[in-house]
Amino acid sequence: MSILALSLSLCFVLLAVVLSRSFKLGLEKDVLIAMIRAAVQLLIIGYVLNAIFGLENLWVVGLFVLLMITVAALNVSKKGKNIPQITLKIFATLVVVEIITQAIMLGLGIIPAHARYIIPISGMIIGNSMVLSSLLVTRLKSEVQLRQREIIVVLSMGGTPRQAILPVLKSAVRSSMIPTIDGQKTIGLVQLPGMMTGQIIAGADPITAVRFQLLIVFTLMTSAIITSILLGLLITPSLFNKQQQLLLKPLE
Repeated sequence: MSILALSLSLCFVLLAVVLSRSFKLGLEKDVLIAMIRAAVQLLIIGYVLNAIFGLENLWVVGLFVLLMITVAALNVSKKGKNIPQITLKIFATLVVVEIITQAIMLGLGIIPAHARYIIPISGMIIGNSMVLSSLLVTRLKSEVQLRQREIIVVLSMGGTPRQAILPVLKSAVRSSMIPTIDGQKTIGLVQLPGMMTGQIIAGADPITAVRFQLLIVFTLMTSAIITSILLGLLITPSLFNKQQQLLLKPLE
């Protein structure tokens, strides 16, 4: 894509601003800031990735992936500020998910151990897990508040915190997984995923592009459910005090 074509695409941003102003949504500033940040961040990351791909050093790749995980963990941690060590729990979850998925892909030789494969795929996995983590924390907060009496009744009848919170956790995990599952059900029919579309535009054979996209689809589904379950198991003990009593406002 030429610089001229990219410049002309700014008409989409202008249209969004005009519509926001016309309907008095008050989103003009947010839209402009978001677009400017996206442009600056993507340009910077483009030069960084170009340098990393040139080095082909797995230690550098690992550090870059850890940076992505750290940024994702800090972003999600805002959803549960009062949960003890929430950032560390999210970070640990994302690290485990990344290790499992990359170990399978690299160990089985599904992808080569090169930066141009590891970093983009890791970005998609971490990004998806970040969204799932945010959904889980939000949903878990809602479920605990709605089913507070149910949890207290189980505890009062001699049940353990695990027995009391498990049904709530299951419901939160299922709810957080719905967007991922629904998205995968309609993939190829309603939308052509970004990775596949990018390869096709770049001139790759559509069948080859589909194979790579299926790899991402399978990986994202597994990483999503691992993220939801593992993070839920790490968070739920924080909902109770040492006397095994429910903290009434644990996630505010």
